[in-house]
Amino acid sequence: MQQLQTLDYVVFFFYFIVVSGYGYWIYQRKKSKTESTKDFFLAEGSLTWWAIGASLIASNISAEQFIGMSGNGFSMGLGISTYEWMAAATLVIVAVFFMPIYLKNKIYTMPQFLSQRYNPTVSLIMAVFWLALYILVNLTSILYLGALAVSGISGLDFQFCMIALAVFAIIITIGGMKVIGFTDVIQVFFLVIGGLATTYLAINLVSGDAGIDGVMSGIKMMRDNHDDHFHMIFPKTSPFYMQLPGLAVLLGGMWIVNLNYWGCNQYITQRALGADLKTARNGILFAAFLKLLMPVIVVLPGIAAYALYSKGMFQAEMLDADGALNADKAYPVLLNLLPAGLKGLSFAALTAAVVASLAGKANSISTIFTLDIFKNYIGKNSDEKTLVRIGRIVVVVSMILAIIVSPYMGIDKKGGFQFIQEMTGLLSPGIFASFIMGFFWKRTNSAGALFAIVGGFLIALAMHNNYFPFADWTQVPFLDRMGLVFLICVVVMVVLGLVMPDEKKGLAIDSSMFVPHRTFIIGAVVVLAIITFLYSHFW
Repeated sequence: MQQLQTLDYVVFFFYFIVVSGYGYWIYQRKKSKTESTKDFFLAEGSLTWWAIGASLIASNISAEQFIGMSGNGFSMGLGISTYEWMAAATLVIVAVFFMPIYLKNKIYTMPQFLSQRYNPTVSLIMAVFWLALYILVNLTSILYLGALAVSGISGLDFQFCMIALAVFAIIITIGGMKVIGFTDVIQVFFLVIGGLATTYLAINLVSGDAGIDGVMSGIKMMRDNHDDHFHMIFPKTSPFYMQLPGLAVLLGGMWIVNLNYWGCNQYITQRALGADLKTARNGILFAAFLKLLMPVIVVLPGIAAYALYSKGMFQAEMLDADGALNADKAYPVLLNLLPAGLKGLSFAALTAAVVASLAGKANSISTIFTLDIFKNYIGKNSDEKTLVRIGRIVVVVSMILAIIVSPYMGIDKKGGFQFIQEMTGLLSPGIFASFIMGFFWKRTNSAGALFAIVGGFLIALAMHNNYFPFADWTQVPFLDRMGLVFLICVVVMVVLGLVMPDEKKGLAIDSSMFVPHRTFIIGAVVVLAIITFLYSHFW
């Protein structure tokens, strides 16, 4: 395969200079004489709605989407887009119901919510769980898959690529949330433009024609020749039913995946927690619109790669070292077919996605450790300057840990995207149960939350490893297992809430705060109408 050419490197370094220069300018322009934790971790309310929306998407879209989701597009087709389109609907719910609760109760970290609503023990246990999940699953997979893609496209050494991505992300992260938030706007620009350019040219390759006519004829050819790749709901007879179990993607566990990720996740909610409610809602709505676009950027190229592969192209390049077909190679192989310059732009888009996600994840790891563990249990009397310094140290340490452990995590066994979903799914049902019950039922108590978080994890882990009798849980789709674990957690929480004394720790809630402004309502209706059309069209 051809590697990057001179023009590609020129385009890539232009991207690097723009992002680094803009980040440094933001840092110098917005830095205060006295650094504070609110300024460093939350940008002190300075992020605009468009910066919040762009940062949400930049933090969310990474190598697991470009590589893993494109790989799923290659193997199963458009069905994997349900994660993106259901996420758009979820973002509307989070903006309407979750954000006002966080902002009304001045909650800035997710463990802080658990401490305020339940007790410090629940908060500490969950903080440790989150740190382990963020470092050992999210950060490692983003870094590993990103380095794998960058190495495959550029021809550079894998280990060098991993270290370079980590260093680039550290440079952005140590500037704090202001730098991350505003540089993410640039990252998303490159991500969208480069991603759309890749999709455009990939579909043109399928049709053999150029221009918009080539795109239209390419899509028609893919639909005519590979109709099985254009269905959103899989029947039980489908080989992909275990990953996307029929209507459960609309009515079951997919809601737990998305509501937990977008509504109870420090990594995501942190972007909006420092803003006022109207700005936060507008930013989240903007992210929902961008989310609708993501399958065009990360799934369609995978389907195009499958169409080209079916014609006999890049047969050897899609194989692993052991000779097995590896769908996760679809996107890197596709990029190598692009002409010089555009290949550099697509390479910059992929790098932007990886670096932005690494920076966002590292900032959240730093926030949780510094504010919820170090400040409360280790350095109780530390001043603001010390806490910010600790936060920066944690960023570097977490990246080093990710570099060390990522080769041993088995990320490549199931495909990057599926690996993240299944590992995160061990914690998601219990976490979401503790949050949603804590939001809306005042009698929910600490014992119930503790069961949901620890007990829910143990139940999910036992199912994952098939330790329970009476059923082969490995034959139950993981989304269905998540739904079942969530229901068990809710039932136990209700029972404990009724039989134990009322802790009287309900949150401050005013029904009027759930009423969004008119512009948001119009935008939300448009988002939901588009989602309804897409599912009805690709059923």
